[in-house]
Amino acid sequence: MERVDLAIIGGGLVGASLAVALQGEAKRRGWRICLIEPFTPGSGYQPSYDARSTALSFGSQQIYQRLGLWQRISQRAEPIQQIHVSDRGRFAAARLSAEEEGVPALGYVVENAWLGECLWQAMDQQVVHWRSPAQVTRLQALADGYRLSLDEGATLECSLAILAEGGRSGLREQLGIDVSHLPYGQSALIANITPQEPHGGLAFERFTEEGPMALLPLADNRCALVWTRSTEQAERLLALDEGRFLDELQQAFGYRLGSLRQVGTRHLYPLALTAAKEQVRQHLVVLGNAAHSLHPIAGQGYNLSLRDTQVLAETLLGSAAPLGDLATLQGYLRSQQLDQQLTVGFSDQVTRLFSSGQPLLAAGRNLGLLGLDLLPPAKRWFARQAMGLGTRPQ
Repeated sequence: MERVDLAIIGGGLVGASLAVALQGEAKRRGWRICLIEPFTPGSGYQPSYDARSTALSFGSQQIYQRLGLWQRISQRAEPIQQIHVSDRGRFAAARLSAEEEGVPALGYVVENAWLGECLWQAMDQQVVHWRSPAQVTRLQALADGYRLSLDEGATLECSLAILAEGGRSGLREQLGIDVSHLPYGQSALIANITPQEPHGGLAFERFTEEGPMALLPLADNRCALVWTRSTEQAERLLALDEGRFLDELQQAFGYRLGSLRQVGTRHLYPLALTAAKEQVRQHLVVLGNAAHSLHPIAGQGYNLSLRDTQVLAETLLGSAAPLGDLATLQGYLRSQQLDQQLTVGFSDQVTRLFSSGQPLLAAGRNLGLLGLDLLPPAKRWFARQAMGLGTRPQ
């Protein structure tokens, strides 16, 4: 029976970030970390037009800077120099700029494959041991940790289990952890787009009567599209040929970047606000999308999970108690509770406000955008939320 100190279930971006955040001090303390992942990382980064991407806030960039990873990540990270927020058919708009906020960039858009490659290459294999491809089929609570049954037939015990296997976590359900689930009645259509004009580091948040859309700058003058529509309309858009799809997108977005010339593979994701009602138990932490999953339009989900990861690592490394100590884990959750509440609330309210076609709400948000552009304190507050600094010291 193999015994490790920490078992991270899920080797995606959240689980891998936690492993990297812990590994330096873990080596000094003699901790063994096991990272269990169903999909084996590739042998190296392979550029792809259709690569999925993540918008990292300025706060997330600072976390990776402290971990010593940013220099490499930045090689394929496209800076967001400005954010343009608008409501189709109405005159008001809000503009946020890195220069006004005194930062190099408001955020960065990075291909997930590249971010994963940087994380995997940064891992100390003497401390972090991969079990991949492998999947945990059962978690059994013990007096001093958890016993993990793997699909390959092996059994593993640990002092602290980190459940970071994503929003559709079967283990979370198996453990009887209840989840609140509020469907938005929408789906997000994700694709990469090539515009005629250079994007110049400009990100667009565009709100329409049918739902919000975001167009984010990517390397090689591509843009990452997140287009939210009713599930029925999103499925219709998915089925269109490339020409008709680009025509509809052009009509909804306009010509701020000239003609939209190419679209890559389109993917569809149903949207809901989900949150685990328990994030910690003795010897257990629920992390990432398994803990909370947000609407993508405000770009807050992964950045909140990364802040959770940072605070969890700091809490574990700052405690003299044995790994898995409940009081320590509850302390982590208290430290992040305000951040989670404000971020989830901000994301949900922005989504609901800008997804409504009601005339009064539409007029109100138009005035709100105008006020946001004219009132520096309100603009500063909104910018700090967008940069992932909402609950951090000024």
